[in-house]
Amino acid sequence: MTQTKKVYITEVALRDGSHALAHQYTVEQVRQVAQALDEAGIPYIEVSHGDGLAGSSLQYGFSKTDEMRLIEAAVEVCKQAKIAVLLLPGIGTMEELKEAAGLGAKMARIATHVTEAEISAQHIGLAKDLGLEVVGFLMMAHMVPPEKLVEQAKLMESYGADTVYVVDSAGALLPHEVRERIKALREDLSINIGFHGHNNLSLAMANTLAAIEEGATRVDGSVRCLGAGAGNTQTEVLVAVLDRLNIETGVDLYKMMDLAEELVAPLLPQPQEITRDSLVMGYAGVYSSFLLHAKRAAQRFGIDARDILVELGKRKVVGGQEDMIVDVAAELAAKKAELAAEK
Repeated sequence: MTQTKKVYITEVALRDGSHALAHQYTVEQVRQVAQALDEAGIPYIEVSHGDGLAGSSLQYGFSKTDEMRLIEAAVEVCKQAKIAVLLLPGIGTMEELKEAAGLGAKMARIATHVTEAEISAQHIGLAKDLGLEVVGFLMMAHMVPPEKLVEQAKLMESYGADTVYVVDSAGALLPHEVRERIKALREDLSINIGFHGHNNLSLAMANTLAAIEEGATRVDGSVRCLGAGAGNTQTEVLVAVLDRLNIETGVDLYKMMDLAEELVAPLLPQPQEITRDSLVMGYAGVYSSFLLHAKRAAQRFGIDARDILVELGKRKVVGGQEDMIVDVAAELAAKKAELAAEK
């Protein structure tokens, strides 16, 4: 087992955290948080709609502010941190990627479902041509065994990715499963390995540490745990833990504590905690951004959001299929009505 001595953190609150805020970030909020993160020494800050570039839509939720303005604002205030953007092929296009690069973004994280790496080839290629650092982001990594993950990661490596991430989108992975996946990638890839966790089973920190112990050098954190579902690995806590482990991050712990308390905490509509809804997402293994959509559908159809999420897990619904949430809710409501009528 290899314990990494230097770890690079990407802060995702200004992207993944957009889910928790219903994509309502303002320019001033992004400016203040990005500047504070930059001053704290965070090396990468991800900024975009929660579902990536061009995610603002009826299906995924409209942004309060054009994400390009948010990217531009973050670039303007950061002196050392590089601004990253997320792109899901099929949602974002090459045009948005070019625009983000033109505004000063330095990293592109190209995200696909864990079995669909082949659709990332053109976007990874363009990002490299634009001079960006490129990350392949394999989402819902719990849905395939390690050997399949390796196969897909090697495709992203062949397209030119500098890093490939194991992405626990549902917060469903257990620590031994993270170890197996990171170890398999470390043995077969020659590029950087990363890990992105969600806290739906209260395992984001444990899983991130397991990933680092197996050789991951890139990990994601979200200040104040601000992210989809129960949030991500909490950045300021991660910095403290890694410092205790004598693993270098280059991040100022006190500054992270202060910005978490003074800037980010007031933005949260409610504390990021493991509620019954986020817990069932981790248990069922469904995409973390489904939470708000499932709760709205549950209210609309008069059923339990947990039933919707468990059924989505059984059907192996993945990101990009949010339209199925309403369909599933309608089906469950109809079944409930039928059972009531039979009684």
